[in-house]
Formats: sequence, structure tokens, C-alpha cells
Amino acid sequence: MLKGFRDFVMRGNVIDLAVAVVIAGAFGAVITSFVGDILTPLLGIFGLPDFNELTFQVGDATVRYGAFLNALIAFLLVALAIYLVVVRPMERMKGEAAVETKVCTECTSDIPLAAKRCPFCTQPQFIA
Repeated sequence: MLKGFRDFVMRGNVIDLAVAVVIAGAFGAVITSFVGDILTPLLGIFGLPDFNELTFQVGDATVRYGAFLNALIAFLLVALAIYLVVVRPMERMKGEAAVETKVCTECTSDIPLAAKRCPFCTQPQFIA
């Protein structure tokens, strides 16, 4: 049993996952600070108030819809920050991927661009 557990823990993907979790936690703290300390205060420029005090009563229950609005705004700002700081730059760094395959005219399998005959259905391929 211990040998199986050791083999499981020593697999590369478990170690990679552990590293990813630690880095994600640290990155999450950076993004949370960016949103809470920079983006959210900038909303004051547009006259958007802090909604935390907005509530209404339903019987004895107090519905704090302002806290929900703040959480929603924070979520949207986090999503925007991740898109602008991570996703968009990664898309630009990747660029367009080179096309390396084409579709067989007979069996619609993906085959290499240079193929003169489909390896699946053996039909000749003509350059269009």
C-alpha cells in the first residue's frame, strides 16, 4: 500500500499540480490586491458608491443586496484583470498556429499537408 502511494505522489503530474496550486494561490493574491486596491477605488471616479450598506427587509430577514452587488462587481473586475493581464498577452505571444493538416476529400480524416494519398482510405489527394 505504501509503495502504491509513493508511486502516486512521485508521478510528475501530481507534483505539477501541487506547484500549480501554490502558484495559483500567490497569483490569486496579486489579482485580488490589484482589483481591491487599484480597480475598485477607481470606480469612485465614475460616481459608483460602495454598495455594502444597501439592504431591504422581508419580515425579520435583512436582504443585503448591496454586498451581492459588490461581490458581482469584484468578480467582473477580477475577470477583466485576468483577461487583460494573462489571457490577452498569452494570445499575442502564441500568434497564429501554423496549419499542418488538411482534410481528406473522401473520408474527411485529418492528414498531413504534404500527403499525396490519404493514409486512412488510400485515396489520392489533389492540390486545390
